[in-house]
Amino acid sequence: MANTPQAKKRIRRNQARTVVNKNRVSRIRTLVKKVENAVAAGDKDTAATALKAAQPEMARGVAKGVLHKNTVARKFSRLTKSVNAIA
Repeated sequence: MANTPQAKKRIRRNQARTVVNKNRVSRIRTLVKKVENAVAAGDKDTAATALKAAQPEMARGVAKGVLHKNTVARKFSRLTKSVNAIA
């Protein structure tokens, strides 16, 4: 258990940040799933708009340190490629 006031404060802060970060990752996953579902359905317009909504949120996740930049870059690339591949 934390003994110093600073350690106690860090515990409180970490708990609060954990909630925020989990919500952010959850939101990103939901947006990515929307793109993947639209691609699976073959709906290019919906997939393109879903991708346009997902990209800034993913970039924000990188900026906030929730996701690794190479992970997001790979997801950007793969999602874009799959959306463009829809006939």
